[in-house]
Amino acid sequence: MTKEYDVIVIGSGPAGYVAAIRAAQLGLTTACVEKWVDDENNTVLGGTCLNVGCIPSKALLDSSQKYIDAKKEFHTHGIKTSKVSIDIPSMMERKAKVVTQLTQGIKGLFAANKVDSLHGVGTISDNNEVFVLDAKGNSDKYLAKNIIIATGSVPINIPPAPVDNEVIVDSTGALEFDAVPERLGIIGAGVIGLELGSVWGRLGAKVTVLEALDEFLPSVDTQIAREAKKILGKQGLDIKLGSKVTGHKISKGKKKEVTVTFETKGASEEITFDKLIVAVGRRPVTDSLLANDVSIDLCDRGFIKVNEQCQTNVPNIYAVGDVVRGPMLAHKGSEEGVMVAERLADKKTQVNYDLVPSVIYTHPEVAWVGKNEEELKAEGVDYNVGTFPFAASGRALAANDSDGLVKILADSKTDRILGCHIIGASAADLLQQVVIAMEFSSSAEDLGLTMFSHPALSEAVHEAALAANGHAIHIGNRKKR
Repeated sequence: MTKEYDVIVIGSGPAGYVAAIRAAQLGLTTACVEKWVDDENNTVLGGTCLNVGCIPSKALLDSSQKYIDAKKEFHTHGIKTSKVSIDIPSMMERKAKVVTQLTQGIKGLFAANKVDSLHGVGTISDNNEVFVLDAKGNSDKYLAKNIIIATGSVPINIPPAPVDNEVIVDSTGALEFDAVPERLGIIGAGVIGLELGSVWGRLGAKVTVLEALDEFLPSVDTQIAREAKKILGKQGLDIKLGSKVTGHKISKGKKKEVTVTFETKGASEEITFDKLIVAVGRRPVTDSLLANDVSIDLCDRGFIKVNEQCQTNVPNIYAVGDVVRGPMLAHKGSEEGVMVAERLADKKTQVNYDLVPSVIYTHPEVAWVGKNEEELKAEGVDYNVGTFPFAASGRALAANDSDGLVKILADSKTDRILGCHIIGASAADLLQQVVIAMEFSSSAEDLGLTMFSHPALSEAVHEAALAANGHAIHIGNRKKR
């Protein structure tokens, strides 16, 4: 007998597993299909983020930051260390333990919320029908009143430097190096490239980042991007803008290396690396997802077309996360998953796409939400700018972590906060205070009148808000545009 569910979710990443759990909490019979397995053929939940993305990369970022602190920074606190070294296998083992703990946690949450976990590749064969093909070739059919697609994304491969998983790797391979490469090349100066470059640069690699665009971090406020490039350059990342990779050649012999050819201002150049990471973006996964009879609309880039409620052109089929429009961010996908689950339970939840926070987990972190100055100028909006440097923060100075600044943009007429941009220690956590304020349509004055703990890094947010109206106490800078 074919089993029927109220909801079948395809994909168990942050968008999928959250959607499945929330749907089950709301009383809907729910199953989640996942194709990933471990070496023993057990289903592995969590998708890219938990297994080969957000979580393992942050584990390596934290480990490598502690290493560089011990090697170069502890002495400023009067802490003397003998020769500091890095044990790569131990670092990787710790990363794996963190991943396992979290993926097993999802398994426990599924059990607690009565979500059925179905192993295999899910294919929508009809508007209410999903086939699941497991690794042994067995296929089962399930019926669903509603289907949520959460199949995520995979790294983009490029012809001039195809991934061989040996010398040329994608972001997944870059999380599995068994030794620190002496010379590391990275194609792409985006979030993934900068984070991975930071990890291996801290551990001793000479890192060169090749970026085809002439502008650094074009989606980031220009002032913040300029500061980020300066700081990362001091840390040893050689970021070459306007450098389009045109080809490569892998040497023969016992020790392989790759020579990359790229064009800069019309001139051809070459650099040789021990390892090359391709980090030029990601594409949505829709392979094997749809049978020929299922007519779900896709855009020309392969994303599934959806409305603001993540509903496809087939009314009972929804899509969330990396497989649809918008930034490829785990938290965005999770909130979409919650929204769809609640709407299937007749609730009227909606995601506020104007307030999706973004973070680059380098050190210092870069975080932003809302509009940047360039966008406001293009829209003809009159605005005030309040900035405050961490160099004037007592807490940042006490921690010897005073690079960067907080920048708040507010409407010059209404004082409503339009955007916040931070580069500095704990920028991701500091930004969230402003995201909450903006969700409630707060003004810069509202933040300025709020009492902040002293001494705390968050005081920089307070001072930037005060500075937007010319009221900063400790150095803050105000501009009116």
